[in-house]
Amino acid sequence: MFVDHVKVYVKGGDGGDGMVAFRREKYVPNGGPAGGDGGKGADIVFQVDEGLRTLMDFRFKRIFKAERGTHGMSKNQHGAKAHDTIIKVPPGTVVKDAETGETIADLVEEGQLAVIARGGRGGRGNSRFATPQNPAPELSEKGEPGLERNVILELKVLADVGLVGFPSVGKSTLLSVVTAAKPKIGAYHFTTIVPNLGMVQTEDQRSFVMADLPGLIEGAHEGIGLGHQFLRHIERTRVIVHIIDMSGMEGRDPYEDYVTINEELKQYNMRLTERPQLIVANKMDMPDAEENLEEFRKKLPEDAKVFPISALSRKGLNNLMFAVADLLEVTPEFPMEDEADPDAADTVLYKHELQGDGFDISRDPDGAFVLSGYAIERMFKMTDFSREDSIRRFARQMRGMGIDDALRERGAENGDTVRLLEFEFEFTD
Repeated sequence: MFVDHVKVYVKGGDGGDGMVAFRREKYVPNGGPAGGDGGKGADIVFQVDEGLRTLMDFRFKRIFKAERGTHGMSKNQHGAKAHDTIIKVPPGTVVKDAETGETIADLVEEGQLAVIARGGRGGRGNSRFATPQNPAPELSEKGEPGLERNVILELKVLADVGLVGFPSVGKSTLLSVVTAAKPKIGAYHFTTIVPNLGMVQTEDQRSFVMADLPGLIEGAHEGIGLGHQFLRHIERTRVIVHIIDMSGMEGRDPYEDYVTINEELKQYNMRLTERPQLIVANKMDMPDAEENLEEFRKKLPEDAKVFPISALSRKGLNNLMFAVADLLEVTPEFPMEDEADPDAADTVLYKHELQGDGFDISRDPDGAFVLSGYAIERMFKMTDFSREDSIRRFARQMRGMGIDDALRERGAENGDTVRLLEFEFEFTD
């Protein structure tokens, strides 16, 4: 089964908790605090594996959680960092954030790595909080929660040449003749329901990868037929080979087919019009094909070149493969739509973003105030509420963030309920 679009949940490992401990040894006077830091949580890392061809494995497992770091120990022993969770994906996988649509990674090369969900840092032990004013603090942090997100994986096959055209124009037949691929071939529409790849080697020892894509029909860019699902695979190709049934067996006009398919490519992604395109007139061994080809040439621009072939009888294939190889030699790779300038990998882009308050305040129907936001929730999860010193520190941090003043501005009074995640507090002025 060919799977090229899945949604999965990933969560980086939580950091290990810091420890509260004190050193009491016979020959260590004033040993003081000796609680170690927790270890860093594991990252979720995607790695390209050329042995994979589809996203089939993700149909059976869609939740990935990395290990948490080891907790800190006494005698200032820090917890161990957790080992990263490596997830193998096929080359050509694009990873996008499900909520924002932002492209997180575009994985194309064997062994390429991308961190999708970072693990949280380890919490600090009490030896980190020692000061001259408080040389023996009973204060530590819990580990930082790992990043969690839903991501969408899209597979866009890596091929140099893409075959496009209406159903049953001979794309699969051509692929089966010029490569060792064995696509399904049948005398009915949409025989090909998944992309097929094959390696072409010309007589002068040049080689390239060719992809046979499911047939397109009018309205494919809107999801009609199979086109919308598989048009994404054309985006990575450098050369488009447009195959047209010149026999007219289906009762269609070859030129209208040519115009319709080009319009579908344009409607799906305007950048596909930048790709060089070779026009191939197939089924030239059929009656009326020569007459149809003459009429077809009259409607094209004078400089347009058409390659008449018969995939079944293998007539004209050598000239076509040489032309494709020649065109590939002078055609650069086209960047993906989400990619920036090709030189961007060698530069650093600094963006100024306004710093938010780190929290939001809303009201529940029962009148309770609700605190939310990444900063305050992270701080809350890293606080050990079993220790009085930690509770006081959390209160100071909230005050420093301006939460107390913000609640007063919203009308909070003594005794009002304040909710944070699944917990409730009482506002005290």
